[in-house]
Amino acid sequence: MLLFLLKSLHVLVCAILIFVVLLQQGRGGGMGATFGGAAATQVFGGRGAGNLLTRTTSICAGLFMLTSVTLAYKSSEGDRELKQRAAQEAKKTKGDKGTARPKDPAAAGSGAATDTKPADAPATPAPPASTPTP
Repeated sequence: MLLFLLKSLHVLVCAILIFVVLLQQGRGGGMGATFGGAAATQVFGGRGAGNLLTRTTSICAGLFMLTSVTLAYKSSEGDRELKQRAAQEAKKTKGDKGTARPKDPAAAGSGAATDTKPADAPATPAPPASTPTP
């Protein structure tokens, strides 16, 4: 909600800033001269309107910069959260570095293949059974 209001304010300030800058009288007369010739020069010309337009431009420019910086900060918020998660994952996996095989065969689990023999297997192989001759 706050981000929507901030974006709306940013667009509004941008539009006002564009309009106010275009109203200011430049070397060629600007848009102020297009509103009615000599009468427009009296309304938009002179120091009074110039000061008002200058103040309005300064205020709008300041608001535009403030909203731009705030929107940039808000948009990088997701990047900061991602970096924090990556740092936490790195801390978790830092202690798990080592060999792929567990040191204790019992800790390997039921599905892991080990090359140790079962506990009830005889230490020496049994001699071959003698078969009676007929």
